Amino acid sequence: MTPPPRTRACRLAAPLVAGALAFGALTALPAAQAHAAGSVVKVTGGQGAWQLTVDGQPYQIKGLTWGPSPADADRYLADLRSMGVNTIRTWGTDATSKPLFDSAAAHGVKVIAGFWLQPGGGPGSGGCVDYLTDTAYKNRMLDEFPTWVRTYKDHPGVLMWDVGNESVLGLQNCYSGTELERQRDAYTAFVNDIAKKIHAVDPDHPVTSTDAWAGSWPYFKKNAPDLDLYAVNAYNAVCGLKSAWEQGGYSKPYIVTETGPAGEWEVPDDANGVPLEPADRAKADGYTRAWGCVTGHKGVALGATMFHYGTEYDFGGIWFNLLPAGEKRLSYYAVKRAYGGDTTHDNTPPGLTDLTVEGDAGAVPAGRDLTLSVRATDPDGDPVTYEVLDSSAYLDQNRNLTSLPFTDLGGGRLKVTAPDRPGVWKVYVKAKDGHGNVGVETRSVRVVPPPVNGTDLALGRPATASSFQPGYGDCPCPAANAVDGRADTRWASDWSDPQWIRVDLGTRTAFRHVQLLWEASYARAYTVQTSDDGQTWQTVRSVTDGNGGVDDLDVTGTGRYVRINGTARGTGWGYSLYEFGVYG
Repeated sequence: MTPPPRTRACRLAAPLVAGALAFGALTALPAAQAHAAGSVVKVTGGQGAWQLTVDGQPYQIKGLTWGPSPADADRYLADLRSMGVNTIRTWGTDATSKPLFDSAAAHGVKVIAGFWLQPGGGPGSGGCVDYLTDTAYKNRMLDEFPTWVRTYKDHPGVLMWDVGNESVLGLQNCYSGTELERQRDAYTAFVNDIAKKIHAVDPDHPVTSTDAWAGSWPYFKKNAPDLDLYAVNAYNAVCGLKSAWEQGGYSKPYIVTETGPAGEWEVPDDANGVPLEPADRAKADGYTRAWGCVTGHKGVALGATMFHYGTEYDFGGIWFNLLPAGEKRLSYYAVKRAYGGDTTHDNTPPGLTDLTVEGDAGAVPAGRDLTLSVRATDPDGDPVTYEVLDSSAYLDQNRNLTSLPFTDLGGGRLKVTAPDRPGVWKVYVKAKDGHGNVGVETRSVRVVPPPVNGTDLALGRPATASSFQPGYGDCPCPAANAVDGRADTRWASDWSDPQWIRVDLGTRTAFRHVQLLWEASYARAYTVQTSDDGQTWQTVRSVTDGNGGVDDLDVTGTGRYVRINGTARGTGWGYSLYEFGVYG
């Protein structure tokens, strides 16, 4: 089967254990007490009229995927329960899971307990496994998973077992063509082997397996008859699951183990060529819509664990989390309303609209003033405070957020200093109400080298260097690449100190400015030098605190040759320049 056209390589990564470490906290609760024996959970009914039962009583999954550490469960479970949540889902089960099971049971919440299989997570995290030949890996999982089932099967916090996460999709990152089909068959047959072993240990809880899209279901239908139900992650595509199920002729019900607003792989690109992140209001509406489509497939879709009850505070956390850094979003309250939680006394988040970048968002000069304009209103009349952040995720895959100093110009206008590295950045504006709520909006900006008055004397002139990379990644990277006027070609040196690059201006020439556009491998210390003969050099500028990006240097120099002499690299790699401009 062909997977969706855009996979979730940038989506918030699933943890390999029962949850990722939390950042921020809600009010702590007393430690959970010991519990009685576990529940009996069954999939009952027949074709198109199934239901989940717990100890004989109907049970609709109203859930969220779980982000905080299991050890922090008591900080969050009361809040989850107040939202109307009765189920949480994890991606891994091991010795660290017990506090989560204990706290869940104490608060009337059950756990869909996951087991991770490689290569999971859609992009294929965890490495590539050959499910046809790697018997050592398969035997290890066949031993490990039933061990934890045996450990927790009588725990009242357990609802069901979930084997794997998006590996049918993830295998496309390891194999292709006929071999990919063979591996997908082998993987889903292996999931069936695990299901049989789990059933032998624990006949009282169902076993399912999660994958990324309904195109995985034919493999499970063919190769995994021992699964009690299917599980699927579907975001903007969730409302197409009913049709896919009906057209596929399936004879098992399903649950949705991740859903919510449209992800990066489902939205159009913006003017800067990166996915256009939905606004807060659209994200909140995405949860409402998703739950409506799940409950609309009566007798087949048995509920959902929507994505994501997480406090992770990064690129993906802003896109998906209900409470990044512990601050509640509009999406948090949308899920609460969907699940029947009491919202009558809630103080709700500020709304942010009309976020714009003043000037040209496609040509923001590096290191210069950048002004954002935004409109914020608070439904409860609370005073609003702002925070501005940025992310270089689309530039270097760093998904962290950096809080920026800003000047409040009044009227919703916020002035910051633009990033120093050219490329596409995300900028975020947060509006806080002082009651633990936050509104967030984001836009992309394309940072470019600042314009320089005058002529680039080095453009197209002969250039030489102490060394260059002949073949690595995007190389060869000769010195001439740094004076070709293109920001997508570079000079790259050997990985040692010192290294230099020089340009021949042809005749003895006066200049007043040098602009350097560094690649990620920059110079921490270097000198700008001139020479009339290429042998004797005079230093006209020294830099000892280089940090990469764009270096705009006002200098006074005269010479036929201009040289950048690197004496200390900023990374373990070499020196790498996209552009070396000398201006008269």
